[in-house]
Amino acid sequence: MLSLPERLTHREAAATLAQLQAALGSQPAGGPLVIDATPMQQYDSSALVVLLGLLRHAASLGRACRLNAVPARLQQLAKVYGVLELLDLEAAPAAT
Repeated sequence: MLSLPERLTHREAAATLAQLQAALGSQPAGGPLVIDATPMQQYDSSALVVLLGLLRHAASLGRACRLNAVPARLQQLAKVYGVLELLDLEAAPAAT
C-alpha cells in the first residue's frame, strides 16, 4: 500500500509524484496496488494530477491501482474537472 502525504498542493505535486512512482516500482506484484488517501488534510487540484499520473504510470507497468479513503472534497473536485470516472472514484469509499 502507498500512502498519500498529509499535504499535496501545487508546491509538492512534482516531488510527490516522483516519489510515488519510484515506490510503485518497488511494490510486490500481485493484486491491485492500494493508494491510501487517509493522511490527506491539505490539498488542491494538483492532487488530481498526481493521482492521474500515478495511475498512468501503474498502467504502463501493467499494475492495477485502487484508491482508498479519498476525501469527499477531492472527489467533488474530480467531478468538477471531469476526471471522476478516470480515477474510478465512484467506487472508492469517501473519507469525510
